[in-house]
Amino acid sequence: MTIKSDRWIRKMAEDHAMIDPFEKGQVRACDHHRLISYGTSSYGYDVRCADEFKIFTNINSVIVDPKHFDENSFIDLKATECVIPPNSFVLTRTVEYFRIPRSVLTVCLGKSTYARCGIIINVTPLEPEWEGHVTIEISNSTPLPAKIYANEGIAQMLFLESDEICEVSYKDRSGKYQGQRGVTLPKA
Repeated sequence: MTIKSDRWIRKMAEDHAMIDPFEKGQVRACDHHRLISYGTSSYGYDVRCADEFKIFTNINSVIVDPKHFDENSFIDLKATECVIPPNSFVLTRTVEYFRIPRSVLTVCLGKSTYARCGIIINVTPLEPEWEGHVTIEISNSTPLPAKIYANEGIAQMLFLESDEICEVSYKDRSGKYQGQRGVTLPKA
């Protein structure tokens, strides 16, 4: 497997709609406006989080069970900023919609700006031929409230291309998260 460069990412996004919407370069702060960067980087793509959040709460005293998930575990919020309670988490999604090629595995890492604040990003790998908005889990590991920003960088996607095509892709298996739109909760 080889990690793919900015040139490959731009070509795949432009020729095959791998990332939509797609930003050709790195968008950074300008003038007096602070911004957490997003867009194409040297060997990856920095995604943005959307303005849709599901904030975890124990207000209803439910048990978190991935086989029988209770949607009452979350409070929905649509906003330009989201405050994550101490030692809690939120779900959001990427602004970008992905179409992963059959020969590619995509992994996601959190941005250092958030990591240095105790905000941890978790996304499972995007398998070959998976497509959709990526649901992102953002944990606040601190004892203080933590803020995240919609429509700004949240994580970086790295694209690993194999020298051979996989035998069975996510699409072939009819994966349960195929084509997801919006923030998608666990499915058993």
